[in-house]
Amino acid sequence: MNVARATEVSLKLQLVRDVIGPRRVLRLKGIDWFAWMTAGGASEVLLAAETGIAEVVITEGGAYVVTNDIEAQRLMDEQLPEGFEVRILPWAYPSQRQVVMRELAQGMPVLSDRPEEGERELPMPLLTAKMALTPPEIHRYQEVGLLAAQAMTETLKQARPDWTELQLSGAGAAALLTRGLAPALVMAAGERRLRLYRHPMPTSEPLGGCAMLVFCARGFGLYANLTRFVAFRPLAPEQELLHRQVREVEAHALEASRPGASLHEVYRELASAYAAAGYEQAIREHHQGGVTGYLSRELLASPEVPDRLAAGMAVAWNPSITGAKVEDTFLVTESGLLNLTLDPAWPTVPVAELERPLVLQR
Repeated sequence: MNVARATEVSLKLQLVRDVIGPRRVLRLKGIDWFAWMTAGGASEVLLAAETGIAEVVITEGGAYVVTNDIEAQRLMDEQLPEGFEVRILPWAYPSQRQVVMRELAQGMPVLSDRPEEGERELPMPLLTAKMALTPPEIHRYQEVGLLAAQAMTETLKQARPDWTELQLSGAGAAALLTRGLAPALVMAAGERRLRLYRHPMPTSEPLGGCAMLVFCARGFGLYANLTRFVAFRPLAPEQELLHRQVREVEAHALEASRPGASLHEVYRELASAYAAAGYEQAIREHHQGGVTGYLSRELLASPEVPDRLAAGMAVAWNPSITGAKVEDTFLVTESGLLNLTLDPAWPTVPVAELERPLVLQR
């Protein structure tokens, strides 16, 4: 495993140097970029942070991980493949990081994902490269997606109508953590609140007759995004209709998610599908998702985003109508979409030749 990761790092180092050109230095601070550059390594400690306890610096002649003396040994033992020299700083003197940067940069221009004074932004080809996943990354993503989907199934099969939303989200977080995934986002809503809010952060209110659970689960730096529903009594006909309609709306986005398609084209497909179903305003009531990967949302689809999909990118669309929503994480390939968050144990129905989740009837 470490040999495979070292090979991946070597290829990415060559890619980086080809993209940024000679006599330039790359400084990567974000948790997302650390995971990409280290082939799945983790630099986070605080789950909600965007930057971690280490950063990667790449020069013409070397590749370095800069961290402090609290974290260095753990990173070397558990997170870093071969290919990096670790520069260790005293935790009590964070200003020494700039001293090390000046030493490594040697006066050359520094490009960064989070540029500080005097640093430059990353070139677009590098941003695109992070979103176009390689076979080893896809393999890791499949593992993360399946584990997240299994955690979802386990949680909703255990849920009870007298649980609170907080209990449901807590059970979901526990199911993810026991599988080695970070619960970057766990949203839960019971029967009343899921009809009121698109982003229902959990409360102490009981679930009642049905519930929605949403995961953004992170493993190897990659995000598995999925949404599921559970019902504790038979769904009313109008509820069945809502869920069927939102699956049909999603089908338009999935069919449009082909290599070469632009995000604003997919957005227009969704807008037309909502309108045809009688929900013209729905597309303005919540974002619709977009490209995912090392961020839960690398790019959100909107009328102003012309970026195009390519084979190897992952997408997570989340169309919603009041009381219903659908979401999975898919890999875009030349031959169609591959669902990364499909649990064979979850009930599904074919929609536009893809298995889409039903409401779990309890």
